[in-house]
Amino acid sequence: MTDESLPRATRDALAKPFARRREWDGVAAVIAALVGLLALCVSGYTAYLQREQVRAQVWPYLETGISGSKQELTLVNKGVGPALIRSVQMYVDGKPQHNWDAVYAALGLKLAHRPPYSTVSSVVLSAGEHIDQVLFRDTEDFNLYAKQATRVAMRLCYCSTMKECWIRDDREKDSARVTRETDSCPARSPDDFIDNESAEAAILPKENP
Repeated sequence: MTDESLPRATRDALAKPFARRREWDGVAAVIAALVGLLALCVSGYTAYLQREQVRAQVWPYLETGISGSKQELTLVNKGVGPALIRSVQMYVDGKPQHNWDAVYAALGLKLAHRPPYSTVSSVVLSAGEHIDQVLFRDTEDFNLYAKQATRVAMRLCYCSTMKECWIRDDREKDSARVTRETDSCPARSPDDFIDNESAEAAILPKENP
């Protein structure tokens, strides 16, 4: 006896279990695909959180300053990771200066002693570390500079160990934009400040008693 010899109602009744099975197979395939997609999303989000955590652990933040008690100009890393300084520019009244002698000349200063300075260009500043950028030996020299310090502005571009970069520009009037993220540091420019040629140590050796 063939299936064709069975009544139509019987054949339909026999076919229903197979139809239901195909439906459930389709549902199971969709569920498996959704589970796989969810697992992929969770994996991606976990990787994102891990990257953000690493970013937070190596984030550098540079600040410039002037100390009246120590008679010095300082650069400090207040972040939690090292800062790789890629470029430096110094400006007096908005005009680029190429070295400290040019800065003093632009300010019209005639100093009794040439202040020693430390190199900032192309250095790595660890978290919590500071550089005594310029140390004035003479109090009068420091006072002459301090009176006109607002005319001087520094622009730095530095990066983290994850190659994320920031620009700090003291010329910015908006405090929220003094430090801002950038895709990369600019290439070497004729306006770059050169402080790594014939630089004297800013930390003076102690005299023997």
